[in-house]
Amino acid sequence: MKKIIFTTLFFIVSVTGFIFAQQEAEKTTHKFNPMSDPFVDVKTAVEEATKEHKRILLDVGGEWCIWCHRLDKFIEENPEIKTYLNKNFIVVKVNVSEENKNEKFLAQYRKIPGYPHFFVLDTDGKYLHSQGTGELEKEKSYSAELILSFLKEWAPKNN
Repeated sequence: MKKIIFTTLFFIVSVTGFIFAQQEAEKTTHKFNPMSDPFVDVKTAVEEATKEHKRILLDVGGEWCIWCHRLDKFIEENPEIKTYLNKNFIVVKVNVSEENKNEKFLAQYRKIPGYPHFFVLDTDGKYLHSQGTGELEKEKSYSAELILSFLKEWAPKNN
């Protein structure tokens, strides 16, 4: 009987731990969601950016995009870049996929030659800059120096 109780408790604790770890990972990992409405997301970002004196960085790509995942992983694993990005920008993921190409939203910006792609918006949502991330690559990854330089160039001047 003790063996059955121990096994059951072990199973419950293991499953609970796994579920908790998955939920925590989802909190820190922003994904491209085909169901998101970028018009609403940018409106929310403008409200946050205004309160926090930040700019908005539109990260355009999709879950299908290997370079999008490489970029996310690179930023997540580079504390200096992650900290600087979070201090100065509100990031909005804009999905482009078969499920939702967000053509109406993206029509207001310059044509995107490849993914991932960044658009920098001012605190009020006004377009400032279009940035291909291919220019920030180094070999099969990204360059910390180039990404940090890009972020510093487009960060709000008062931060």
